[in-house]
Amino acid sequence: MCAPSRCISSPTGSPGRRLIAAEPKHLGAEIGFLAVLHTWGQNLHHHPHVHCVVPGGGPSLDGTRWIACRPSFFLPVRVLSRLFRRLFLETLQTAFEAGELSFFGELAELARPAAFTEGLTKLRRVEWVVYAKPPFGGPEQVLAYLGRYTHRVAISNSRLVSLTDGRISFRWKDYRHHGKPKIMTLDADEFIRRFLLHTLPDGFHRIRHYGFLSNGHRATKLTICRKLQRLGRRSPRRAASLIAFTATSPTEKLRVR
Repeated sequence: MCAPSRCISSPTGSPGRRLIAAEPKHLGAEIGFLAVLHTWGQNLHHHPHVHCVVPGGGPSLDGTRWIACRPSFFLPVRVLSRLFRRLFLETLQTAFEAGELSFFGELAELARPAAFTEGLTKLRRVEWVVYAKPPFGGPEQVLAYLGRYTHRVAISNSRLVSLTDGRISFRWKDYRHHGKPKIMTLDADEFIRRFLLHTLPDGFHRIRHYGFLSNGHRATKLTICRKLQRLGRRSPRRAASLIAFTATSPTEKLRVR
């Protein structure tokens, strides 16, 4: 299946987490976060997922105090997973109705409205999973990890091994076998095809900011956040978390780290 950026950016973006965080029974605060899109895995297959850095709290909805999350709890994962599922499938349905989806190979049958509707119905019955935990090394480690990947391409030159008789060999790690190093060899045209899968549409922003980290008012909002924290009414226990939503397949686990 091929789709525009809509199906990658919208459901993993701002609405879901901000809606849940704003509810007093969950956090009762305005949150902010930055999201970085990656589209590749080690073998260069299409593996779209979003890494998000999310501060562990935010200003109260009336702007009078800083509200921090509990030390080992940010947002309810069951509520978050079901909201993510609904937003993702609604966006997928909208894209289908607008003729923005294309289906190839084994998925060609989904181009029929009845088949597509049946497929969505099955996905609504699947329990999507979000796993959440605080970062092991603190916010500094999270930002350092993410910073190394913000402007990389799908494969670095150092992983290329050889080009022989129209076939390209490169190093990769097989994470299904504990990150075991391996060599993969592909025909040149297949290598180029995989590489070009990760060329984003013109005007698409790989890095996006939401909530109080949105570009339009980030400086003002951060000044308010720092002021509220200095008041000492309630300081955050965790400054940031790294959230990685794996969107390759809606039935995969949505990993929150």
